[in-house]
Amino acid sequence: MIRITITSVFVDDQAKALAFYTEKLGFTKKTDVPTGDARWLTVVSPADPDGVELLLEPDGHPAAKPFKKALADDGIPFTQFAVDDVFAEVERLKGLGVEFTQDAVDMGPVVTAVFDDTCGNLIQLATMK
Repeated sequence: MIRITITSVFVDDQAKALAFYTEKLGFTKKTDVPTGDARWLTVVSPADPDGVELLLEPDGHPAAKPFKKALADDGIPFTQFAVDDVFAEVERLKGLGVEFTQDAVDMGPVVTAVFDDTCGNLIQLATMK
């Protein structure tokens, strides 16, 4: 059966991304392997250390930066993370200095919020009711 083991988010600075994703969001570094000028750098949820890895992938490909900019300019999140309580997570992250472009909004079956990951991406948080 096919399953997801790694997904990626393009970042403009791997060290900055690692700090944000671990210190602010609470992910744990899983893999850090030098690959020339960059690293194969992944983080995971501490709640599921053997689960899906998020690759903090350098945005060096010529298409990556315009793609990221277009999404951010249009207010479109690049990816989504699930949380138990969006309202509580927004308050926790704001306390850590994370900037939100959309505060928590109850949309009926789901509550969402969107923040800037400081690496060129908008990320959505979601809680299904």
